[in-house]
Amino acid sequence: MIESPLINIVAVVPCYRERAHILAVLARFDDTVSHILVIDDFCPEGTGAFVKENCRDSRVEVITHERNRGVGGATLTGYDRAVEIGADIIVKVDGDGQMDPRFIPTLVRPIVESRADYAKGNRFYLLEGVAEMPILRLIGNLALSFTSKLSSGYWKIFDPTNGFTAIHARVAALVLKQRIETGYFFESDMLFNLNLLRAVVADVPMRASYGAEQSKLSIPKIVAPFMWKHLRNLGRRIVYTYFIRDFNVASIELVVGLVSFVFGTLYGAMHWYQGVITGVPAVTGIVVLSAVTFLLGFFLLLGFLNFDIQNQPDAPLHTSL
Repeated sequence: MIESPLINIVAVVPCYRERAHILAVLARFDDTVSHILVIDDFCPEGTGAFVKENCRDSRVEVITHERNRGVGGATLTGYDRAVEIGADIIVKVDGDGQMDPRFIPTLVRPIVESRADYAKGNRFYLLEGVAEMPILRLIGNLALSFTSKLSSGYWKIFDPTNGFTAIHARVAALVLKQRIETGYFFESDMLFNLNLLRAVVADVPMRASYGAEQSKLSIPKIVAPFMWKHLRNLGRRIVYTYFIRDFNVASIELVVGLVSFVFGTLYGAMHWYQGVITGVPAVTGIVVLSAVTFLLGFFLLLGFLNFDIQNQPDAPLHTSL
């Protein structure tokens, strides 16, 4: 339980085809949460109407979209309403039953203690949870987690597609002004945008839960599109962080390192190919020039990478808003 009665926690529950699970999910919320926003994302099963008819919890408010906006769009609708009604912390809980609302006090603790602006579950921290995870989902999450580190800049964060999240309402108000993906890439794009805001993100170990419910996230189908979007965000983050917001030694390391690395690689490969075709090996000067520029570029890029890993937000943003 949250010790301070002054903390107003509002839960956002996006729903699309969750009629079979939603009442059981809502029944598991304890009095830690003051308000529960059920967002019916134009659900063909009428989940929102079903909740209105069958749920007697006075904390529940149903908002229905007139068109499907995706899980991200539904979550942002919830953020907007939560900020409007004076939430301090906003928690997102999916309506499919894979997240236990009783975990909320643990999830929000880094924010309550002013150690973070955004907290998310990490299903990979506990070994028994990893053992229960389907192997294809495990492999896909490993690949996506690494590319998410690159694109978001949060090198110490894992399990980026985990949707069990909490955010300080002041930071959520800033997030609402950003352009964020509203589909299944939402959680990953949130991390990218939070880094641009210099918000502190905390991983909270949690147990994975896989029951009869079926996840809508198909790993084989989303890996390639997610990879492309991560690469796009990586480019945007580097330009904004190292060339617009600031210009420092790491910026120089990146530029000189890339030029040297590419030149050394291409120059060496070109002369190696000519040597193979003509049978005349490249002269010593060409080999040395290629090797030196390649190694110089390689070590400068390593220096940039080390700087980027250390360049993570460490002062919670919401304390200064």
